[in-house]
Amino acid sequence: MAREPVCVAPVGDRCGEGAVWSAPEAALYWTDINRFLIHRYDEETLAVRTWLFEEPVVAISLTDEDGRLLVALGSKLIWWWPQTDRRKDHGFVLPGAPRVRLNDGRTDPAGNFWVGSMKNNVLPDGQLGDVAPGEGILYRIAPDGAVSEWRAGLGISNTLCWSPGRSTFYFGDTLANEIYAFDYDVSKGAISAERHFFTGFERGSPDGSAIDSQGFLWNCRYGGRCLARIAPDGSLAEVIDMPVTNITTCAFGGVDLKTLYITTAGGGPAERLAGSLYAIRVDIAGLPENRYGAATP
Repeated sequence: MAREPVCVAPVGDRCGEGAVWSAPEAALYWTDINRFLIHRYDEETLAVRTWLFEEPVVAISLTDEDGRLLVALGSKLIWWWPQTDRRKDHGFVLPGAPRVRLNDGRTDPAGNFWVGSMKNNVLPDGQLGDVAPGEGILYRIAPDGAVSEWRAGLGISNTLCWSPGRSTFYFGDTLANEIYAFDYDVSKGAISAERHFFTGFERGSPDGSAIDSQGFLWNCRYGGRCLARIAPDGSLAEVIDMPVTNITTCAFGGVDLKTLYITTAGGGPAERLAGSLYAIRVDIAGLPENRYGAATP
């Protein structure tokens, strides 16, 4: 069926990312990596509020305490309370930063935060530098702060999603044009049995994703001007065309979780609305956001 993307916030992000829906607030949070920003879109008032940080902001997670968010910066994790703008270090600091930085991250059904790293391509002034394969690592940070490494040799870490039945984990490498599937054990918060899931699609490269309640993965295609809706068996079910080229990440929101919010990155001068937040109404609801365990005060 035809999907009609609507621009809901023309914020001009250089690289919009990290979309997460807060149901208690009926609001979407997302980041602009290269301008070191977090935005908040209020679905009722349509207002956007923005906060400035001291380094790239790459991912956001809800926690088990309403009003407190876990924020992944380029070099570390912090706690953040948006209502008061209180900020506090979480304790995790990325080894090797600033030569490498964090990228996409999400919380799993067991309350662990998973986040991947990559060669740092954001210069101190926010301009883009070079990327390179092989320098990224996939980390799991448990609620008690324990850190473990689960995958190395990555180019650009992206797409972290779990199936509705909590049995499969999806993870992507943008530079490899690969999305992988793993077995996921919710009792241990562990992954195993890596395999190819979706590879070689010619429209752009895999960026962030969200998963719906039927287990279909909605993958944003950077440089591809579209999203790919991928069936649980790895087949391409649908392509949703977008009005701008660089599609970065998405999250299901709205009271019924049937609004797909989509972030984008800047494009050429002809794409005046590149870097905007878009929304698409869909027929199948998404899944509620997982929450990171806030084990420290």
